[in-house]
Amino acid sequence: MTETSMTQTGEGSVEARYPFGVPSGWFQVAWSDDVATGEVIPRYYFGRHLALWRDERGTPHLNDAFCPHLGAHLGFGGRIKGEEIACPFHGWQFDAEGTNTCIPYSNRTNQRAKLRAYPVVEIGHFVMAWYHPEGEPPSWDIDEPAELTDPEYGEWTNVTFSVDAAAQELAENSVDGPHFRYVHNTEVVPEIQSYETDEWRARMRSVQRFPTPRGVVDGRIDVDNQGPGFGVTRFSGIVDTFLVGAAVPVDANRCEVRFSFKTRSLGDAKTTSSVGRAFVTEVCKQFEEDRPIWENKAHIVRPALADTDPPFMKFRRWYAQFYTEGNSGERDLWAPAPPPPGEQPVFIRPEATASSKHRVSD
Repeated sequence: MTETSMTQTGEGSVEARYPFGVPSGWFQVAWSDDVATGEVIPRYYFGRHLALWRDERGTPHLNDAFCPHLGAHLGFGGRIKGEEIACPFHGWQFDAEGTNTCIPYSNRTNQRAKLRAYPVVEIGHFVMAWYHPEGEPPSWDIDEPAELTDPEYGEWTNVTFSVDAAAQELAENSVDGPHFRYVHNTEVVPEIQSYETDEWRARMRSVQRFPTPRGVVDGRIDVDNQGPGFGVTRFSGIVDTFLVGAAVPVDANRCEVRFSFKTRSLGDAKTTSSVGRAFVTEVCKQFEEDRPIWENKAHIVRPALADTDPPFMKFRRWYAQFYTEGNSGERDLWAPAPPPPGEQPVFIRPEATASSKHRVSD
């Protein structure tokens, strides 16, 4: 069996909804406490079945899931032996690079039996994996934000969303100030001061005036992205809040978004927790208000823009570098799939509070 034959050809194939595929970059595949030392768990990202595991030294690893022997999924019952993973079906062992190191009932190994391995780093409580459609090595390293270890910030609040839309569609909101008025019904919208890109980095700086019962408070919303899968947002004004937003493609048409919040201490633990949770709830509520837009909108390659629109096309040019192949020129409008025969679309207005489609945990 050759390594080439073990590529997951056809797996996760879906009808194209967008003129682009799965981007390359660093993506969060877990929080640190999702996978314990000596444990293996299944994952499905990038249109591929994966096995995420920690060896007995505590180092995380990510490999394609199917054993090249007879196809067992290593994420379901696989065992960790030292710094290797063993197949639950016949006990074949593989190291972190995916090389077969042991066949327990043979004196030989099979060097043609190879699992694809993905580079993994652990930053704070984020397990990040590098994905490139053609298996190219990482093009950059993630810079660790100072807030991850700043003692002025409290415990993490983690939130997970699953969205039936491409990650790029969600990320485009980072430069879209006007939608706050029409989607989120806010009287005051962020004023974008600048949007700059530099290779894999993108920076958005904006001023936001937050209405409160005691009047309007001047604040800021500043966003720093490192590729398509790791971004930080710093909110200031009402309460300084640090948000890591990590969108990972499930496949070309779907993504999972992980939000991790930290709030700067207000001097009193109870007040900090109360204000921080209220802020998190509002951000999650706004995310759910965006969901029906993202999941049902068409992607227009050459949109008709107003002269005062935000820098949508500058954002798209920056994001395009993360695709191995350029955008398809087949058509200008890419719409969602039609509803099944005999059915009509149903719109359910988002609740006034955070949706049950995500979880909030400390």
